[in-house]
Amino acid sequence: MIETKILNFEMRFAEPDDVPLVLQFIKELAEYEQLSHEVVATEAILRESLFGDRKGAEVILGYYQKQPVSFALFFHNFSTFLGRAGIYLEDLYVKPEMRGRGIGRVMLSYLAYLAQERNCGRLEWWVLDWNETAINFYQKLGAVPMNEWTVFRVTDRSLIDLAQEFAV
Repeated sequence: MIETKILNFEMRFAEPDDVPLVLQFIKELAEYEQLSHEVVATEAILRESLFGDRKGAEVILGYYQKQPVSFALFFHNFSTFLGRAGIYLEDLYVKPEMRGRGIGRVMLSYLAYLAQERNCGRLEWWVLDWNETAINFYQKLGAVPMNEWTVFRVTDRSLIDLAQEFAV
């Protein structure tokens, strides 16, 4: 367990037996973000993605009084300008009844610590533009919005079509 400054709050890295809990947190986050219809992850997919031969991400679970209350899913990306890896936080979720206790801040500070320990050049994430509570929270931490960048994504049929352009 990773001890924290919050009384009775500890964290640990997820293990294969935690996959059902990770999926539960993903679904709770999707519901909060009104994106439940986009969740196609299954326990099998997560088990392979998180613990298979080619691990795509890592998960930290947060426990308050031994009960799971939060999670952070992250992975390494790379900055060509810095010439170093970074940590990209895909999801951070704290159960609604546990918010306002500093849990999110502790989890983010641990990820910053981990980024420094791993010689990463930065820690970054996205936030939905309507989530003013999260935006204000992140700005209080010193996070800066990257307003000059636009995120692009290719999925579903567009991804298949683009891939088929390469097929010989």
